[in-house]
Amino acid sequence: MRDEVVWIPTPDGERLCATVYLPDGDGPLATLLEALPYRQHDVTDSYRPAYRTFTEAGFAVCRLDIRGTGSSSGIAPDEYADVERADLRATIEWLAAQPWSNGKVGMFGTSYSGFNSLHMAMEGVPALGAVVATYATDDRYTDDVHYMGGALRQLDLIDYPLYMVAMNALPPVPAVFGDDWCDEWQRRVDATPAWLAEWLGHPLDGPSWRRGSIRLGPGGAGYERLGCPVMLIAGWADGYRNNTFRTVAEMERHGLPWRLLAGPWVHQGPTTALPGPNVDDDALMIAWFHQHLRGGPGLATPPGQVYVRAPADSPAPDLAVQPGVWRDLDGWPASGARTLALAGATAARRAGAPGWSLPVRGDVGWAAWNSCGGSLPWGQPLEQSLDNARSLCFDWPVSEAVEVPASLVGAPVAGLRVCSDQAYGHLSVKLCDVSPDGTSALVTRGYLDLTHRGVWPADDSGEPGRQPSPLVPSEWIDVAITLEATTWTLVPGHHLRLAIAGTDWPNCWPPPGPLTIDVDPEHLTLSLPLADLPESAPLPAGAGATGDAREGAVWKIEHDVLGDATIATTRYGGPYDGSYGAQIVDDYQGEVGVSTTDPGRAWARGASAYEVTWPLDTGTVNVRTEATLLVESHGPTLTAAITLRVWHNGDPFAERTWNITR
Repeated sequence: MRDEVVWIPTPDGERLCATVYLPDGDGPLATLLEALPYRQHDVTDSYRPAYRTFTEAGFAVCRLDIRGTGSSSGIAPDEYADVERADLRATIEWLAAQPWSNGKVGMFGTSYSGFNSLHMAMEGVPALGAVVATYATDDRYTDDVHYMGGALRQLDLIDYPLYMVAMNALPPVPAVFGDDWCDEWQRRVDATPAWLAEWLGHPLDGPSWRRGSIRLGPGGAGYERLGCPVMLIAGWADGYRNNTFRTVAEMERHGLPWRLLAGPWVHQGPTTALPGPNVDDDALMIAWFHQHLRGGPGLATPPGQVYVRAPADSPAPDLAVQPGVWRDLDGWPASGARTLALAGATAARRAGAPGWSLPVRGDVGWAAWNSCGGSLPWGQPLEQSLDNARSLCFDWPVSEAVEVPASLVGAPVAGLRVCSDQAYGHLSVKLCDVSPDGTSALVTRGYLDLTHRGVWPADDSGEPGRQPSPLVPSEWIDVAITLEATTWTLVPGHHLRLAIAGTDWPNCWPPPGPLTIDVDPEHLTLSLPLADLPESAPLPAGAGATGDAREGAVWKIEHDVLGDATIATTRYGGPYDGSYGAQIVDDYQGEVGVSTTDPGRAWARGASAYEVTWPLDTGTVNVRTEATLLVESHGPTLTAAITLRVWHNGDPFAERTWNITR
């Protein structure tokens, strides 16, 4: 493999920094493009070895720093900005025109680069022949790290949204960009907005969220813009799993080739992610691109393989292997799919006041943690009994409710009649599997700010269908909450439990004050999508997880008795090396908290920092950026303060602040 840094011009005169990796020998070659804001030569320099797998299969690979990040010039106005798609179109066309190219380009990537791969599949670029999107979403408002069911995601604030403020303020790599790197750095620091400020400033669905979503409105409007074959890779412990079945259904409806690989994984590559079993997704991606970019034969298997999970002996934050079996999927809805409607549940536990009233605690949900698992401290859900004890719980014995064996495949829907004693209210719904020994494992979850009932989906123009509206205190309303897509094996002797609470903390920001939620058990239903799928042929095995997942990570839940608060604390990071002699140290730390008696009193505070040192002919260059955050709610008012500080060789270089009140 040989590699070369190249500069790709944009239509408005900026230059994008890319590294092209070429296999030995002559072309023509199909090219695979990954485009990220995560700094290819230092912060994510570790991605490079993965490209060797693709070059060994005879592909050229291009890794691109998007505009205003890494060593690319310009300003990054937001994630997935309109100008990013224009830049990527120019990049695809540039790659297709190179003398070693066969004129075909594929896009691939995980998370951010999975998102923009889907975006470019909608752009109608003739040279783009296929994409693979791993852990990506079709809807940035309903299924990203920003909002869930209309509520702000609290725990996520102290991670990606914050660290991108600090990362976007790092300079171009001096040895790559050239002598004027410091001038470009000054331009970048002065003009790049804090993306988080934009996200906090748009708490409602609308054009800024529709811009990066392939799902626009009712009836799936928007998917018809997909113009090339799409392969999706998803994880049932990842936060972007809802993109699976609904996107497959729409691609089938529009006659587009698709492939789906959905395993048990968190937000890390299937080759090494927890929990296993692991799969060599590179081998499947190579076969996909070989078919659509080089005219090779397709895989001789059904288009989908999904891992149907089964209960583990005990949930764990770093569960190594999730029991289950791989199943083939021929389409969606799947052959033999059916919906089982359950009613008449047994009352497993009544929390709080007598009857079916639930005084809402601010800290229910911590055992489920965040809804997007990753490397620790962003671990997998814990055993749910403590949260169940503070929820209204309804049980169905599996052997009585459904003929077994059976597989849950899809997105369950909970139908409820509820009322709040206030003009506001949130509803958390968790589906749990309870084993004979009482162990309660989280299967899937859903969440809704009840003032957002009926707001989504947006219409075809990208505007919300309706604005949020206050509740009428003590007035009963009927709601249907779609839980996140999942799979599960229904086991005889177990119970299915629906645990209902008024918060899902710290995953979501709690409601704006004390309240009581009432639930009518006579109008409670649970619709389960079931499917009898054939077992898959063996998939190529991945390497499996390596190292100690807990090393260097902090994940604490503490109750402040005198302060009437529950607090979650996290920290991770450390030193590593990059290209051009770079030495990097990153540090991510934060805490989120909530009053147990007044959910309207909550906060998130954090700090993310990067320090990079490069050896140059003129001497060592050291840069440091730090972004800090404080978000607080006092009743219905939420305030946020973001501060960015930048140092050059130990001296202050810049400082910026953003303040938001809503």
